Amino acid sequence: MFNKDTLRKRVKNFQESMRKAGIEASNIRTLSSFTYFAGIKWLRPSLMIPTEGEPTAFIIEQEAEEFLSKTWIKDVITYRRVEELMRGIIGWIRDHGYKVVGFDYSVERDSYVAFFELFKTLNPNIEVRNVHGMIMDLRMIKDYDEIEAIRKASEIAEKGLEKALNSISIGNSELSIAAEAIYFMMKTGSESPHVYVNAGPKPRAHAEPRNDVKVKNNSAVSVVVSADYMGYNSNITRTVFIGKVSEEAKKTHEALLTAYNEAKDVVRPGVKFIDVENRIKKIFEKYDYEKYYLTGFAHGVGLMVEEDPITTILSVQRQYKVFENMVLAFIHAPLMIPGIGSIKLEDTFLVKSDGVEPLTKYKCESFSL
Repeated sequence: MFNKDTLRKRVKNFQESMRKAGIEASNIRTLSSFTYFAGIKWLRPSLMIPTEGEPTAFIIEQEAEEFLSKTWIKDVITYRRVEELMRGIIGWIRDHGYKVVGFDYSVERDSYVAFFELFKTLNPNIEVRNVHGMIMDLRMIKDYDEIEAIRKASEIAEKGLEKALNSISIGNSELSIAAEAIYFMMKTGSESPHVYVNAGPKPRAHAEPRNDVKVKNNSAVSVVVSADYMGYNSNITRTVFIGKVSEEAKKTHEALLTAYNEAKDVVRPGVKFIDVENRIKKIFEKYDYEKYYLTGFAHGVGLMVEEDPITTILSVQRQYKVFENMVLAFIHAPLMIPGIGSIKLEDTFLVKSDGVEPLTKYKCESFSL
């Protein structure tokens, strides 16, 4: 478990944000935000955080003893059925007389939004506000414990990537390549590893590994690996070429490596993501690859593999500034070139006062097998 003083500080910072926004209490049900405040991942959780005082967790009755042994939170209300959870939360809010309540609207591993919409229907006199942005403003800047967990996750991810790359051979399927990495990472302590593999000349933006796609000679294979430690993730990607590498494939790699090095050199506190994005686009324009680039060079890494700032998905977040102690993965968006494949090079970086420190460091000078 993380240091309880660190976890208390996170709650206090959020309570201060709620007070400024005029919110009296917030319900946290998303898995990642619950983990952020409670210090432990717990499926189908519910945490009530008032603006003053200690948080209260709603936990299934049979799980309460274990939960209490693994978290700093001591105020627990138990339930057996989901309808009891709803009644318990409504009763807690009414008992405290709260009229303005925040909810963390996000989609992760459960129907959280459906729960919140039902709550609004049952409580028309309570004003419900979305506090997801407030929480992510806190989560974007990592504390010491979070950074150390991501360092551990990075070590696992690097070794998982190595297992995947070593399993690449002609005739091997994307699924079997991913399986080698996932098996190793889970044996090493990663509870939720994930691997994308894109083998061959048909690029896919999000390449969930397929059993019917096999590695062929004279083709590119892109492997994306994420591993977690204590709930915190790391992200790394490498692309290798099998057999004879065409001049066009060499050109794509050169273009991506140039953009990668540019981002690594210019990302630092105070820089806007959009300014880095524009510099990267100019590089791809020089190589005549701008039409193959999916915009969004970076995303945050933490309790989720991809979290705010997500410049690929949320264009408004490209206007954000980089801050010290952000953890970012780049270059995230690949070059998707039909006839060559999905070409991608990505590492996880810690933003420091004078630049970035790579947390994943797998050797990338040579991309040929």
